[in-house]
Amino acid sequence: MKQIYNAELRLERLESLKAGTLCALSFSAIFILAAIFNDLLFEEYFTQLNNVSIITLNWQRLISAGIAGFCGFLFGVTYRYIIREDENPHLKTGSVFAFGLIRGLTQVDIGLNFSLSILPFALLALESVLEFAVTAFVLDRALKFGWFKPFDSSK
Repeated sequence: MKQIYNAELRLERLESLKAGTLCALSFSAIFILAAIFNDLLFEEYFTQLNNVSIITLNWQRLISAGIAGFCGFLFGVTYRYIIREDENPHLKTGSVFAFGLIRGLTQVDIGLNFSLSILPFALLALESVLEFAVTAFVLDRALKFGWFKPFDSSK
């Protein structure tokens, strides 16, 4: 009995690892695209951003992309356990908003300590929610295609 349980547990962990990896890659890609978009959009409005570009990779950008990937990984693993096999839209949207607002409001909090304008940081908070929403969409599609199994809560 214990060997069967350990095998099932290993399979569940493998499925969670696959979901987390997919979400880490997805979230990182979305984060990088958003960063490029932000650099191109704000470059003409803010002269101090003229020397900063996502195209020239620096340590800060690499660390930010790594943190975004780690956030995506944690979201993927958690989202798989949250949504299980049922179709409850409140669980899906609630988890997206929970992760997005935690990441986004942290950016707002840090921004308030360094700037008088809250608008750029509020936009980053909205961007975080949208990044998690797109990542959840990718994960839902992967579940529908059968790339991995949802968590079976009946065990």
